[in-house]
Amino acid sequence: MNVSDTSCAALVKSILCARCDQFSAELFDINSGIRIVPILCNSSSSANSSQPNNSANEFCGKIWDTCQNVSMLNSPFNPPLQGRAGVPVNSSSSKLTDSWPSETAFCEAFGGSSGNGSVCFDGEPTKLNNTEIKETPKGLCIEKIDNGSYLNMVGHPDGSNRVFLSNQKGQIWLATLPEVGSGGTLNLDQSNPFLDITDEVHFESEFGLLGIAFHPDFTRNGRFFVSFNCDKVSSPTCSGRCSCNSDADCDPSKLSPDNGAQPCQYHSVIAEYTANGTTSQLSLATSANPSEVRRIFTMGLPFTGHHGGQILFGPDGYMYFMMGDGGGTGDPYNFAQNKKSLLGKIMRFDIDKIPGEKEITNLGLWGNYSIPRDNPFFDDKELQPEIWALGFRNPWRCSFDSERPSYFMCADVGQEQYEEVDIISKGGNYGWRIFEGDAAYHPPQSPGGNTSATSINPIFPVTGYNHSDTNKNEGSASVTGGYFYRSRTDPCMYGRYLFADLFGSYIWAANENPENSGNFTSSQIPFRCAQKSPIQCDIAAGDTIPSLGFVFSFGEDNRKDVFLLTSSGVYRVVSPSRCNYTCSNEVVTVPEIPGPSPSPPSSSGNRSRTLQKMLQVFLFSCILLLLYIL
Repeated sequence: MNVSDTSCAALVKSILCARCDQFSAELFDINSGIRIVPILCNSSSSANSSQPNNSANEFCGKIWDTCQNVSMLNSPFNPPLQGRAGVPVNSSSSKLTDSWPSETAFCEAFGGSSGNGSVCFDGEPTKLNNTEIKETPKGLCIEKIDNGSYLNMVGHPDGSNRVFLSNQKGQIWLATLPEVGSGGTLNLDQSNPFLDITDEVHFESEFGLLGIAFHPDFTRNGRFFVSFNCDKVSSPTCSGRCSCNSDADCDPSKLSPDNGAQPCQYHSVIAEYTANGTTSQLSLATSANPSEVRRIFTMGLPFTGHHGGQILFGPDGYMYFMMGDGGGTGDPYNFAQNKKSLLGKIMRFDIDKIPGEKEITNLGLWGNYSIPRDNPFFDDKELQPEIWALGFRNPWRCSFDSERPSYFMCADVGQEQYEEVDIISKGGNYGWRIFEGDAAYHPPQSPGGNTSATSINPIFPVTGYNHSDTNKNEGSASVTGGYFYRSRTDPCMYGRYLFADLFGSYIWAANENPENSGNFTSSQIPFRCAQKSPIQCDIAAGDTIPSLGFVFSFGEDNRKDVFLLTSSGVYRVVSPSRCNYTCSNEVVTVPEIPGPSPSPPSSSGNRSRTLQKMLQVFLFSCILLLLYIL
């Protein structure tokens, strides 16, 4: 923008960066359209500000005083946009005084209170009035909207109320979600999948189609990606380098079948596909081309378990791939800490920059992708450049917080005692197999050698649960990661991280206090099935808790509503009042009760109204006559 005055530049920068604030939706007044300039506090709106009433609340006037005679290119303050999205009419250098006759006119366009009368921008991070003290949720209310069993849910990139769902066998469907409270069910045609690659997918307990991810620009390019397992015995296209190799000091011939080893018979694959449709109508596509565009990644697996498989695009536009330690009790070959192995790691790829075949070979890459230059080990010869973080046993369901993208949460399945949830940071080492949670772990066998606890700087989990803390009769199995709840459907759950146990008897909500501290406290949350659930929940006789079966995964739609994907069906989190849970922040809409139909007017009633009208006309005439005489 070439703003020459440093004081003005700092103020403009704070304005443009305000969209990254936690409550930017309030700042940018989404009810009246998308803006590129937040609502600026001024003297007329200070009463509505979320900040204390002081001179800082006259922020709009401060902008005017500091910047009115400073030139800037592509000014966001040029009329007639008045802060709304778009390209300024005149992109040449301009001053505020070139466009606005006075501070009053400028602040009428950019200042004022927000749509709900509570927030305006004063140059500092915004805090909502109700975020300091959070009301503890009494329980989680869910409704059942489908009987199908799915492993993945991704909101359609076009922002609509449609989602993509996939099962473990190898099918993906495009479905439409019913409106909350409408009583409708998931609109999905089981006989007509968006993509069906069951012939390529090896489906077994821990094998199958494990992840789907849609390119951030899917509505223009139709690109999407599928993570699955294949069997080289039955599929000629299932061929890749073995993760147990000389670089990782591993000899496949020494892997013992007695330990469940199947050295590189099965592979983890990420493949690219494309939607059917013209470039201008890709959002309307209802099917995909079943032929792969390319194999992005292929790696042979040493054992039959612990290979994660989730893929997702981060807020940076890069693909993240979650990979477990490869299996075997206690990670016997210490793959999770092996710097030359991709097992037990979270990887980060640039799938938009495809290198040539020689470059792939020279760099030792495992497929058609590039390494982002800011990957933590890009220039470290000791570690694989794909690695974003390491030291995982089996990361099962990760997510970025939609309001704080730096919060990258992953649940990591434990071995014996502890199920953990971690905040993933660039280059972080999460301790497995030296630690399980924050406790030292001693593997029963170590043919792959050990890593000393003093040689690493482990990052311990922020929350999780111990198997000894759960009810022995109901039992617990392994953690299933979820999402920070960012929907307004349940105000008391807002801002809490939801996760569950695979067995479906336990759901936890983790609350961070204070915010941005990394200090989480988790509580088991009771849950019920909503009154008038579109599909009746399975509830055992004499019980009030719905039988969910296995909780495979969580889902989030474009409205930030959260879903549970279970073996018994798809459940959506709904308003707590529908389960008779109290939440003082919830606005409960009471339906109007129609009154009795009015009785037909009687003849006596008609005569009465006629006499009333005649009297009114007579009185009006008398008034007019009196006024004429006077």
